[in-house]
Amino acid sequence: MPVSAPEEKCAACGGALQPRAGRRGRTSVYCSAACRQRAYRERRGPGPAGSVRELIADVAQRAGRLAPQQPGTFYADVTELSASVGRLRRIARTARDAAEGAAAEGAAAEGAAAEGAAAEGAATAVEGGTAEVTAAEGRTAENVTPPLVTKPRPDGLDDADFAGLMEAYRRELQVHCYRMTGSYDESEDLVQETFLKAWRRRETYEGRAAVRAWLYRIATNTCLDHLRRHTRTPDRYERLPGMAHGDADPPVRVTWLQPYPDELLADVPAPDAGPEAQAVARETVDLVFLTALQHLPPRQRAVLVLRDVVGLPAAETAGLLDLSTAAVNSALQRARPALRAHLPAGERAEWAPLTPPTPAELAAVERYRLAAERLDTAAMAAALTEDAKLTMPPNPFWFVGRQTIADFVSRSLDPTLPTFFGDWRHVPTRANGRPAVAGYVRRPGTTVYRAQTLEVLRVAGGTARAGGHGGGRIAEITTFEPHLLPAFGLPMTL
Repeated sequence: MPVSAPEEKCAACGGALQPRAGRRGRTSVYCSAACRQRAYRERRGPGPAGSVRELIADVAQRAGRLAPQQPGTFYADVTELSASVGRLRRIARTARDAAEGAAAEGAAAEGAAAEGAAAEGAATAVEGGTAEVTAAEGRTAENVTPPLVTKPRPDGLDDADFAGLMEAYRRELQVHCYRMTGSYDESEDLVQETFLKAWRRRETYEGRAAVRAWLYRIATNTCLDHLRRHTRTPDRYERLPGMAHGDADPPVRVTWLQPYPDELLADVPAPDAGPEAQAVARETVDLVFLTALQHLPPRQRAVLVLRDVVGLPAAETAGLLDLSTAAVNSALQRARPALRAHLPAGERAEWAPLTPPTPAELAAVERYRLAAERLDTAAMAAALTEDAKLTMPPNPFWFVGRQTIADFVSRSLDPTLPTFFGDWRHVPTRANGRPAVAGYVRRPGTTVYRAQTLEVLRVAGGTARAGGHGGGRIAEITTFEPHLLPAFGLPMTL
């Protein structure tokens, strides 16, 4: 008697999975996208109430088990302990910063209320005498904002637990704020402001299952408020007198654009974990995509990011933005073609998952790096494509064409010229899903290499041989100022 195969069940809800007859690929473990998302949230969630104290106890136990007799095991145990201590430190910092920010705002409100009431009392005294002054003093006491008092929460979360709950979403929310603004500095400030607002409104949080949507709502509206206060639109670079830019049309200029470290995306789950994982696993932090996004009006930008990048349903997006579902769908229909119109010809509309650098990319970056360190302008030119582009946001300098870039660079790399800038060292890194190099220069007469640039590189090709070199060539260089190098884990001097 034949034995029937055991029924496959969903790992999230226990329901039956769809039969695989005629379908290829790996076996599914979830019956629907909703179950896949729920399982992902449970894996990413900060844990039940009391998780901070459990984390502290875990750190204590790990520290008590440390034994240096076996170096390999000792190193692995210390590494695990460091990860737990690092998470605990981030949670503590979140709680401290949110509490200090809320307390500072409360003190400012209290001072403003007291000053206003005192002024009112003084005016009343001039008009009507002592009785009115006494009444004004009574009003002063009523108008003073009381200090922040932590109320007991019905779900049992205390301040540390709530900080841990928020901290679990910090990187995801910062990437969201970065897409909305195009600025790393602003994304840091905005996610901190998001946490401050969440801290002040923590009594409105209705349960752990909704925390991600609740935080996204606060973060998105914080970004929209910021963009309303700082109205800005991308424009075009202009030709500067006396400077050879090349024959091509000036490229788009986004003065506030900044790079984002790939290092901060390293712990993002695999894309098959669900739409929320793809919020940062897709290549939607690419500078080309970021530049195109900045052309969209803020609300259209928010709708497109929440729907097409974060992967939220239309109804949930409408709830986050206080819009109707019809308004969200209408905004998305306008945003998609507008985004495509600002993407360069040939750029893909669907963004692939981030992948490790290819050998061709690594070879092209290495040729470029060695050429700069050897002060070899000819070798640097050979590492570029014929129509390579160099821009330097927020500065107004831009150059298009291999020879145009080589002519500009040669003035600073030639030791025989008075414009010689110094000797260079380049440290490889990655930004926005692209290879990058941090440039350090040792000025003539000095001994220290100081941070000068952060260059994000786009490599084209990778199979054909050109100019005696195998692999690709650099098609685009976006040179940023170096103040963000610490965010990439890089020093300011070598």
